[in-house]
Amino acid sequence: MSIRRALPEESVTLTQISHDAKRHWGYPEHWIQHWQADLSVSSDFISNNQVYVAENDGVLIGFYALVVRDNKAELEHLWVAPDHIGTGVGKELFIHAMQIAAGENVSEVEISADPNAEGFYQRMGASRIGEVTSEIDGQARRVPRLAIDPSSS
Repeated sequence: MSIRRALPEESVTLTQISHDAKRHWGYPEHWIQHWQADLSVSSDFISNNQVYVAENDGVLIGFYALVVRDNKAELEHLWVAPDHIGTGVGKELFIHAMQIAAGENVSEVEISADPNAEGFYQRMGASRIGEVTSEIDGQARRVPRLAIDPSSS
């Protein structure tokens, strides 16, 4: 497996990976459609942000997006194709993202994590700093908000 900068023309594939990874957690399809804008990755987004892919034998198997503003960053995406979840791809992508953030002199990376991924991020060294509440199907949905010092990972 190798990690490299994403190409703008890979936006459709990255969007598919994010949708497939979200479906892996068993969410209803209408929730996936509700999140479509948040799960989509445009070619402009790739061109204007730090987006990296994990590739294995020419096949994209995961990616992340790090959006840097001043001395802080947001890990906006970190998705692994379902066939590769639990194989270490996410860990390698996360470590790579922290190295990039540290190289950009970022003091903190924040993450709004899917509740199913909170444990992963905590194992990687992130700490919960709060929650983001949204509504879906008339019910409140709380999403963990995490932060990590990239130089500590």
